[in-house]
Amino acid sequence: MRAADLSDDQIVELAEMFRLMGDPSRLRIIAACLAEPTYVSDLAARLGLSQPLVSHHLRLLRAARVLRAERKGKQMFYEAADEHVTRVIDDMAAHVCEHPASDLEDGMRSD
Repeated sequence: MRAADLSDDQIVELAEMFRLMGDPSRLRIIAACLAEPTYVSDLAARLGLSQPLVSHHLRLLRAARVLRAERKGKQMFYEAADEHVTRVIDDMAAHVCEHPASDLEDGMRSD
């Protein structure tokens, strides 16, 4: 399906996903979960965030179907919900790396 073919409800859902991923802390959490399933305390330690804050972000990202959780023993592990999420984040990261920040700033000033 193409973005141009989405219903109004699907556009709202997509916009909400992008809004959630637009927060730097949540985006760092998503990126950390792309390579391998990761648990809350590891995310908190790696990202320098409190466990309650990480848990809050994870709840939002799960509700939006960006991440999914799987219980292993007493721990909940989080990973990308599916390959679509991984591709979107990886593709946008590649796009950012292709263009130096100075190029982006120059483009913004000419508008």
